[in-house]
Amino acid sequence: MRYNVEHPPTQHPVPGHSGTAPTEVGPEPLTVEQVMAVARGRASVRLSESAEQGIGDTRKHIDTLAAAEQPTYGVSTGFGALAIRHIPPERRAALQASFVRSHAAGAGDPVEPEVVRALMLLRLHTVATGRTGVRPETAHALAELLNSGIVPVVHEYGSLGCSGDLAPLAAVALALTGEGEVFDAAGARRPAAEALPEVGIRPVTLAEKEGLALTNGTDGMLGMLVLALRDLSELVDVADVTAAMSVEALLGTDRAFAADLQALRPHPGQAHSAARMRALLADSPVVASHRGPDCTRVQDAYSMRCSPQVHGSARDTIEHAATVAERELAAAIDNPVVLDDGRVESNGNFHGAPLAHVLDFLAIPLADVAGIAERRTDRMLDVARSQGLPAFLADDPGVDSGYMIAHYTQAGVVTDLKRAANPASVDSIPTSAMQEDHVSMGWSAARKLRTAVSGLRKVLAVELLTAARALDLRAPLRPAPATAAVRDLLRTQVSGPGPDEHVAPQILAAEQLLASGEVHRAAAEHVDPVLGGHS
Repeated sequence: MRYNVEHPPTQHPVPGHSGTAPTEVGPEPLTVEQVMAVARGRASVRLSESAEQGIGDTRKHIDTLAAAEQPTYGVSTGFGALAIRHIPPERRAALQASFVRSHAAGAGDPVEPEVVRALMLLRLHTVATGRTGVRPETAHALAELLNSGIVPVVHEYGSLGCSGDLAPLAAVALALTGEGEVFDAAGARRPAAEALPEVGIRPVTLAEKEGLALTNGTDGMLGMLVLALRDLSELVDVADVTAAMSVEALLGTDRAFAADLQALRPHPGQAHSAARMRALLADSPVVASHRGPDCTRVQDAYSMRCSPQVHGSARDTIEHAATVAERELAAAIDNPVVLDDGRVESNGNFHGAPLAHVLDFLAIPLADVAGIAERRTDRMLDVARSQGLPAFLADDPGVDSGYMIAHYTQAGVVTDLKRAANPASVDSIPTSAMQEDHVSMGWSAARKLRTAVSGLRKVLAVELLTAARALDLRAPLRPAPATAAVRDLLRTQVSGPGPDEHVAPQILAAEQLLASGEVHRAAAEHVDPVLGGHS
């Protein structure tokens, strides 16, 4: 079996051989760009000198506590509801192995490699803060695993978001010990015991505290949040593009997007989307064709006129979620945690609530952006509301159906996105004999958001197809330079108006253009100069 991703990122050289400097991981906060480079770009990593020093110093505290007669949670005791048992030194290696094996209890399909690489990097960062008590050799083994291109098999189910992402992280820790399954650098699913020696990694025998330290974090949730934020930031830009194309195709006006009107309601995201739509529609012969006194329309439908308000609110939500992610990228999540003075203290920082809330929050405007795009698409296909366009944009309506059923597909995805907007974080299910009696469900929130991001891309792909065909059907009127550039890009993959063709490949081609970033870049070439490079 090989892993499969719906929209695989651009292929890069094997980690550590790309010619670029490795991502240095230390106690300082990670950046979004570093996470993206390692998770999606497959960049290599190395521990900084300060990380090496901090890890070594902290481990001395753990060794002292391990030798003491007084039991310390996570060092010389059992875990969770079994923390009351003091474990003798000769049984502690077995304790760590048992902990990791029992906690690697996931089920379902493997999650995407980029998610696993992100959570591995984020766990390495927490280790690099010197707050966990992990030995230097274990930290190096985790870095080597990232650099090898091997991806541990992490299953879809197993995390309740508290204590962190236990089962997903335990699957990584299990691979470090030479057990469980991994995908090798070629993507083949194999036993870790076979794959690790081939890349020169010696399995780790975990010592006191290391089982907890490798598994007790919010790294899966955070990794998926960072990836989603990057995708959504681009997709909301794309939504401005497809909305502008639809407004133009429907003979709408750009007057509602004027800066002085937007200033009356000073939401920054709204102002930004409106500015982008003005730039996208600048110098449009289609818009100019109905500016005169002959135009009897007083105002456009909400789905056209209110696009900046909906897209802008999504932008502001993304900004808020990015602030939460930035704070979490600076965090050291473990329980218990080792403090500067050597104390080992239990805490609740592993609880995923801050991440779960924004992961759920993002799903709401995402569904709304998809919903308003579906309404614009429907309007272009309805002969009663499309301002003279043929029914369903068909070549010979009745014989041809045009994009009638493409809209059905779009509508079906939108309904799924509405369901995905229901929050996971308001749910909780007690576990661990009521020791863990309130959980965040942040992993579930992250998984449904990840699916929703893919759904939004499909919705915008259908609007792109529809708006581009509608603009073609406005000939001899020409669209604006920006929207024309996007339409022309699409035409390199999808043919223009004509008799019906197989539509599913057209939707996929448009979706892949969006995933590649080409549509975003084609529009930015025209929008950036107008907005001063801040599209």
